Amino acid sequence: MSQAMKKTLLKIFLFLTTLIAVISVKGQDLLKFEVLAGNVDRTDCPISLSIDQLNYNSDSLKLALFEISGKTESAVPCQLETGSGARLWFILNGNTAGNTKRTFVLRKVANPQVFSTEIKESVKDGALILSKAGKPILSYQIETVNPPKGVSPLFKRSAFIHPLYSPEGEVLTRIQAPDHYHHYGLWNPWTLTFIGKREVDFWNLYKGEGTVRFAGMVSQVEGSVFTGFKSHQEHIDFGAKGADAVAMNELFDVRVWNVANQRYLFDYMSTLNTPLDSGIMLAAYRYGGGIGYRATEKWNKNNSSVLTSEGRDRKTADGSNARWVIIEGESVAKEGHSGILFLSYPANRMHPEPMRVWPEDSNGRGDVYFEFCPIRHKDWKLEKGNDYTLKYRLVVFDGKMTPEEAENYWQAFANPPKIVVENGITKK
Repeated sequence: MSQAMKKTLLKIFLFLTTLIAVISVKGQDLLKFEVLAGNVDRTDCPISLSIDQLNYNSDSLKLALFEISGKTESAVPCQLETGSGARLWFILNGNTAGNTKRTFVLRKVANPQVFSTEIKESVKDGALILSKAGKPILSYQIETVNPPKGVSPLFKRSAFIHPLYSPEGEVLTRIQAPDHYHHYGLWNPWTLTFIGKREVDFWNLYKGEGTVRFAGMVSQVEGSVFTGFKSHQEHIDFGAKGADAVAMNELFDVRVWNVANQRYLFDYMSTLNTPLDSGIMLAAYRYGGGIGYRATEKWNKNNSSVLTSEGRDRKTADGSNARWVIIEGESVAKEGHSGILFLSYPANRMHPEPMRVWPEDSNGRGDVYFEFCPIRHKDWKLEKGNDYTLKYRLVVFDGKMTPEEAENYWQAFANPPKIVVENGITKK
């Protein structure tokens, strides 16, 4: 081999070595994209993009996301979700003004920055507890809770959320109130249903017609962007021939987002499927399904309030439709108030959704009950072999929530920012 050839090969070797070293440090760019805020302001907004067609799997390299601002790059927590498709989730953190954009690049790197999983899951006293920095956010009841001594055992139940806490620790839910022992914090049974011509009530447990129970954990996940679980819940028909039978199977999906501000943000999704050949009719009624909320016993007509996206208050909200609802009241938080913003997803049945809101004279003191009720005005027939999904987002807060903030949260949920990749293709 000539001396010139040796020098050429050495140059090629040195170039390839340098290239490999650069790739191992800086990583391999997979996708560069812009996030367009749209015409509304965004605050700590969960967002995702499909990466199905990218080569994101690697034994030696890991996915890493960076935000580009001028000549500066900052690592951003991201979380991969796979299943029917691959999606990369991250949070558009902080405040993003309307009609602005932010730029990101997705890479495969050898040693990505490790972000802590701040929201943890643990099991205690028959409940799955989600907490952040040691402070509980919510508890999902796995084991059956019996009613107080002397009360009919028909009122026992599992598969509900309680307690739900405000960021400063105020308990915002209530179960087994003496006026309604079948109320269970945050839950979603159906009231007036028919299997054929036979009525089955999964809500009013004292009738002994049906109930809802936890039937197993499907999956759990902890990550730097979100932590959550999926459970199997069974809607049981006590009047089935021969033995109790499952009238509806439900996939219950809860996801708590790791937002940086002092509010809790979590998604609450229910997917129903019936094994019955005849299907099941969820008949029109003022109670049933969606998401039901029995508020803390502290709240009454004098120290709490209701405000809907259509500007209705507690006196006028019942039976009306809304995209979002703010329910708040006095609390031990230093601001003196805590509350929940309920958001309905546009794909939900009957959206904007009808509501059940208790009147101010409920139980003589104005106790607070709220529900998004997609069958309030129209029957809903569930057919065998189909899935039916309802999706909600809750923002739990201390202090006050303004209508403008509520609208921006709903826009982030219903119309998230668009993502435009480098070649001009819009991805969702």
